[in-house]
Amino acid sequence: MPQWRFLFSEGRVVRARCCVLALIACWAGCRSMGQEILDLPAPQADSRVHYGADPCQFGDLRVPQGSGPWPVAIVIHGGFWRAKYNLDYMGHLCEALRRAGIATWNIEYRRLGNAGGGWPGTFQDVAAAADYVRELAPKHHLDLTHAVSIGHSAGGQLAVWLAGRRRIPANEPLASDNPLPLRGAIAMGGVVDLKRAWILHLSEGAAGELLGGPPDKFQRRYRDASPIEMVPIGVRVRLLHGTEDSIVPIEIANGYQKAAAKAGDNARLVVLPGADHFAAVDPRSKEWPKVQETIESLLK
Repeated sequence: MPQWRFLFSEGRVVRARCCVLALIACWAGCRSMGQEILDLPAPQADSRVHYGADPCQFGDLRVPQGSGPWPVAIVIHGGFWRAKYNLDYMGHLCEALRRAGIATWNIEYRRLGNAGGGWPGTFQDVAAAADYVRELAPKHHLDLTHAVSIGHSAGGQLAVWLAGRRRIPANEPLASDNPLPLRGAIAMGGVVDLKRAWILHLSEGAAGELLGGPPDKFQRRYRDASPIEMVPIGVRVRLLHGTEDSIVPIEIANGYQKAAAKAGDNARLVVLPGADHFAAVDPRSKEWPKVQETIESLLK
């Protein structure tokens, strides 16, 4: 007991130390255990490749050892489409998938706060990055017949959007001539209903920032960008969502699953009991085996 002895009597020292420890415990409890993944140094990728000229248009490629050909996952980070969040934290998931024999293309894209981010640049970047896998495939022995998209949070919205973008009318800004076919899409804590995200005012209205305003003013944008508006997409979708997710409520995933199934899509909600918003992207979590199993099932 260093300097506290000089300031307090013996009894008061004990009480003071207890108060300090209680404050520390309280502060730690305010931060989700799963969020620790954001602070861990990202494992180094095999290579960082630019798919466009903008500084934000790049991806980190990781390929398993051996001759392949390798199934490939297009990985999309979250952060409510804002520039202050980047792809680094998804590197842990990518490294775990590489060890499981899955190549990963962890993409960066222009976000809110970057020049050209938001509507339509964020979507155009994600589409261009996904289609760039065709350029990577020959050199890195990637199997394009076994490709999926994986996204966390806002990235979950983009992952499911990628799987359904072929349904966007040809004259719209987000239309693609020849989108890369996907065997499935996985959203982990995904914001797969942008209208609902607007109503719930998630992350202080991030969906409205992304699309330029509210749904009643930009109906066509929400129609072409929000996964729930795009069903049926004809691609298998898996929604991994924790019951204790305080950032994106599980009701959003539940609503998407019901709408997609009613429209005839193969969409399943994989509930993670007691899990928070970050558990699914942390290979150290008890939920990880279920996450990996879900990803592998869509690659078959």
